[in-house]
Amino acid sequence: MLRSQRQWFKFVSAGVVGILLTFPLKVLGTPPPSELVSPTTTLTSPINVVQAVVLGIVQGLTEFLPISSTGHLKVVSVAMGWDAPDVAFTAILELGSITAVIWYFWADLVQLVVGAIAAIRVSDRQSHELQMVVGIGLGTLPIVLCGLLIEKFVPNFDRSPLRSLGAIAIASIVMAILLGLAERLGSLKRNWEDLGIRDGVLMGLAQAMAVIPGVSRSGSTLTAGLLMGLERATAARFSFLLAIPAITLAGLVEFYGVLNRGLGATQLSSLIVGFISSAVFSYLAIAWLLRFLQTQSTWIFVWYRLVFGAAILSGIATGLVKNV
Repeated sequence: MLRSQRQWFKFVSAGVVGILLTFPLKVLGTPPPSELVSPTTTLTSPINVVQAVVLGIVQGLTEFLPISSTGHLKVVSVAMGWDAPDVAFTAILELGSITAVIWYFWADLVQLVVGAIAAIRVSDRQSHELQMVVGIGLGTLPIVLCGLLIEKFVPNFDRSPLRSLGAIAIASIVMAILLGLAERLGSLKRNWEDLGIRDGVLMGLAQAMAVIPGVSRSGSTLTAGLLMGLERATAARFSFLLAIPAITLAGLVEFYGVLNRGLGATQLSSLIVGFISSAVFSYLAIAWLLRFLQTQSTWIFVWYRLVFGAAILSGIATGLVKNV
């Protein structure tokens, strides 16, 4: 069965690479002026409660599964003919996901913090809790640095070709191939007690790739964890803990900007519904994935990402989907 999966993986990978080579300009090309959004453009219509529920579900289910929340939010919005979520609503969705992961791992977080403080008091540098906290802290720096560099040197990054559907599709396919290779090559022998500072740094470097839409923060860190020899559930658990400072910082920065600019067109009721929907489904996604990876491989996500990316590219190539 495993050999059959690998053969199919090679076949599909070769096929999607062929698609990328066939339509490079159309996929990565800048959308025509009529499809570009002016930096001063705002939403023409506010997000209603139904849209808030749907987008909250999409955010919750895809933020922590290795399939890219940014990519799915954009695809769903385009497919439904909705305006892209504004900054206020996006910040609220991220805060919902933050709430869920802190809620789920509250006991772990308390144990790590208390253990790290105790280790500092007695100068126990070998403490597992202290090494974990330091590893998570250092692992957060790469994505923060990348975010600051993009903010400084890439104006209007939210409207750049890197955030187009074509770019998201390519990122999804590339990460599917990398996840498949990690699933095949990883030893899957190291458990929670084997984690240290080095693991946090390496996984943090992989997490920084998530600044590219479609890569998936969870997908990049899970892939890195498998390549580092971690058990699947251990890699996912560490990925979630590493996500807490990164997502929290991103959400708070966006929310701070929202407070300065105002809530915009989105009504308070929609923001509340979106937050609750995102938090609940983020929690369910975390719980399900950890249980799933205790007994199953990540191949289902590999195949999904390949199909997801190939479907978008096919739609762009045939003109059914605009590369916006």
